[in-house]
Amino acid sequence: MIAQFRHLRRELLGINRRNHAFLFGYNPRHRYRLADDKVATKALLARHGIPSPVTHASCAAHWDVDRIGRLLGALPACVLKPARGAGGAGIVVLTARLGDGFVTATGRTWSWPQLATHIVDILGGVFASGGFADTLLVEALVQCEPTLARLAYRGVPDVRVLVFRGLPLLAMLRLPTRGSNGRANLHVGGIGVGIDLAHGITTTAVCRGRRTTQHPDLACDLGGIRVPAWEDVLQLAVRTTEAAGLGFAGVDIVIDAARGPLVLELNARPGLGIQAANGRGLLPLLAAASGVVVPIDTAERVR
Repeated sequence: MIAQFRHLRRELLGINRRNHAFLFGYNPRHRYRLADDKVATKALLARHGIPSPVTHASCAAHWDVDRIGRLLGALPACVLKPARGAGGAGIVVLTARLGDGFVTATGRTWSWPQLATHIVDILGGVFASGGFADTLLVEALVQCEPTLARLAYRGVPDVRVLVFRGLPLLAMLRLPTRGSNGRANLHVGGIGVGIDLAHGITTTAVCRGRRTTQHPDLACDLGGIRVPAWEDVLQLAVRTTEAAGLGFAGVDIVIDAARGPLVLELNARPGLGIQAANGRGLLPLLAAASGVVVPIDTAERVR
């Protein structure tokens, strides 16, 4: 056990080394805005023909909130998110109407005044990095692909792919739980499930730092699940980081039942929990990828 621990320590990439050796070295500072601002990210994806969830509307001014209220009244379901939010903070998923109220994915019903107050908080920068004024995005609700939908508790699962120098190195499936309040983020209680990169099949899983083999709320097995459209997912991740000009980044991808893989978010400072989910450290992979000639063709990079 001690030998295994020492071996793992040698392989694990830590925050300080991530920052100094990889973020500073491979991510030009002026490209961070493309990942930090979802409005900029969406514009980038559209310019490069990379699919993402449909944006119904945006709002950057308090006087425009009433327009959003009228729009929400006509939409059966949608997602409200701050453009500069991080870690899933401030996101509200609306799934249905109940009288004059709006039902969220977690089963809570919000009145319009409550929702308007939340939107004002978003515009005021409550959920934004640095607390600066923010923009609200109203996006279409993803209809999750059935294979992955059965693994998620009241939320939408996504696939995080870590890409270095245009090569996918590690990937994990992120699953919402009751404890995470329907969010897939690991730091709030979501589950990270490692994925065999070559075959797109789930392997080991972690939840709140502990190993697990089953979803705590759904009692379903997490290993041995084949992620649909796997090669498309990897190619989409590679195309996104290339378009953004980032050498070390995480790409979050959802798989819509009708549209297939869609880029949900781009992360210029990806977390390192993906190592725990896969049960392997990044350092040997990064060392190997640092010395290879990267092919121009996206499909060849994935292969």
